Amino acid sequence: MKRIKTIEEWRTVRESSEKQSVLLFKMSLTCFSSLSAKKELHKLVTDLPLYVIVVQTDQAISKAIESDLNVRHESPQLLIVKDQKATWQATHYHIKESVVRDAIEMYS
Repeated sequence: MKRIKTIEEWRTVRESSEKQSVLLFKMSLTCFSSLSAKKELHKLVTDLPLYVIVVQTDQAISKAIESDLNVRHESPQLLIVKDQKATWQATHYHIKESVVRDAIEMYS
């Protein structure tokens, strides 16, 4: 997982989704469901790049993602971004390794 720390980094990641889909994981450092989802993502084996946004410290980036992709903010939230659009998302306890693996097959 690579952390996105600036809006410029987010824009670069978004543009890169035209060449290869990316996974975006928005999480809280103090939320149990975020930590549970993070553990699930550590089990995931994929060639897709996985980026993380910490909502407490990166609110501007989180809002930019919400606006740019036209998705409602959730935390935790996992998005598959392809061609600069969110093609799939899961939140809270729906972020499971097996579910994400299947979603990657269908939506990336």
